[in-house]
Amino acid sequence: MNPNDIARSVLRWLIYVLLHLFVARHLVLFNYSFCFIYVGAILFLPVEINLTALLFIGFVTGVTIDSFDNTLGLHAVATVLIAYLRPIIIRYQLGQKLTEGRLQLSIRELGLPAFLSYVILLISIHHIVLFLVEAGSISLLPYTFLKIMCSVLFTTVSVLLAQLLSR
Repeated sequence: MNPNDIARSVLRWLIYVLLHLFVARHLVLFNYSFCFIYVGAILFLPVEINLTALLFIGFVTGVTIDSFDNTLGLHAVATVLIAYLRPIIIRYQLGQKLTEGRLQLSIRELGLPAFLSYVILLISIHHIVLFLVEAGSISLLPYTFLKIMCSVLFTTVSVLLAQLLSR
């Protein structure tokens, strides 16, 4: 990675986190659907980044969100998990494109179906972990699964719009 790629990645991370802190965390639809657009900060990091740096960035991102949302590590746990699973999912889903050369995780490069499958899978894992740990009880399972489904849809649409508007 050259210095321009690093600066671009840092700026993109900062935009996603600030967008969540100042706009998206206040967007709640019908008390079921929450927007966690900061997940895009992890999803769109360069593919070449090593796992240690990726886990560190995931932890810093989660702790930053936790400190503003007062959620005691819930976001850090979910974000570190998707940071850990991201290289595995990229290798599994996008292995063919990885062998063709340098890969950018964007709609233009991957195409809409591959992009959506990558984004929805990681956002779903993030939301399942986040909401199940937050619920902490089996009695809240139906309400929790409704929150997960609605929030995955809301976050995916938000990340998709951010991706489309970024270029």
